[in-house]
Amino acid sequence: MYVLRSVRVLPLIALAFVTLKAVSVNCQPSAANQPFSSPPSQSTPTPTPEQAPSTSTDLFVMAGSDIDRPGLLPRANYNIGIGHTFGFLKKDPIGDELTFGYTYENAGTHGFLHTSYGEHTEQIGVMKNFSLPKTQVITGYTWIQTGVTSYTGFSHVLNRLDTGLSIGAIVHLSFHSSIWLQESYSKVVTVPWYTTSSIGYTYSW
Repeated sequence: MYVLRSVRVLPLIALAFVTLKAVSVNCQPSAANQPFSSPPSQSTPTPTPEQAPSTSTDLFVMAGSDIDRPGLLPRANYNIGIGHTFGFLKKDPIGDELTFGYTYENAGTHGFLHTSYGEHTEQIGVMKNFSLPKTQVITGYTWIQTGVTSYTGFSHVLNRLDTGLSIGAIVHLSFHSSIWLQESYSKVVTVPWYTTSSIGYTYSW
């Protein structure tokens, strides 16, 4: 009698065990039903667009002394002008800044600052700015200019072609202010050549 009860109970226990195991398996969330978790994305900085070359406008005032040839005759030289740099000319070997200026020079045979004989020149030019190694305070430049010069004080005004080549250094005091140091070679048609040493102040914006 006891054996019969054991035979009847064992199948029921086995059936219950199988049922509970199936239920427990069905209750576990499958990998397909789990929400997809993307791996943490590494934030990569967005590359900034390449900035266009900067441009500026320069208003300059310069004063210096001509050394006229032949001989060593010092004469006053005053120059005022304006220039503007263009971004698309940055890689141009000749220049990246176009200038326009007016120059007064003492053309008399004596005196230094002023005489009744004057040389007035309106010139256009192209300037090439370049950096110097190991410094950002000082930069260099070359400057080619040409224009028409007028000699006054005679019975009539004499107009001549004037061409000049300059090399100089710029001491940057700030973004807006700088000091220019310049040495120039100039040649006027029918007139002996001369050099000019100048110092000037420039305001930029």
